[in-house]
Amino acid sequence: EVQLQASGGGLVQAGGSLRLSCTASGLIFSDYVIGWFRQAPGKEREGVLCIRTRDGSTYTTDSVKGRFTISSDNAQKTVYLQMNNQQPEDTATYYCAADYGRVERLCASSNAMDYWGQGTQVTVSS
Repeated sequence: EVQLQASGGGLVQAGGSLRLSCTASGLIFSDYVIGWFRQAPGKEREGVLCIRTRDGSTYTTDSVKGRFTISSDNAQKTVYLQMNNQQPEDTATYYCAADYGRVERLCASSNAMDYWGQGTQVTVSS
């Protein structure tokens, strides 16, 4: 069974940083796209950053370019989302997800991924 465990959320002031971790089990990690999605209250879920672990190709939404980065530790089956210079609009529940396929297709859609972890809350105060 594929399981994804997300952690690292919390409260941070604007301009601060957080690092989220997503650890996967029950899958061949290098075959998957792993992504981070977020959903703020009253808004639709959106893809933030996703990575194809085999070759490192990524998809990044424009709103976080230059501030957020994604990386993978294939040996540990963990994907990290480093969030720098956080802003109040980054406040949301962040989810990690996984599936086979092309990173662009999976990450640009809010619900294309087959496997989802529990969300971790990120709150950015002004």
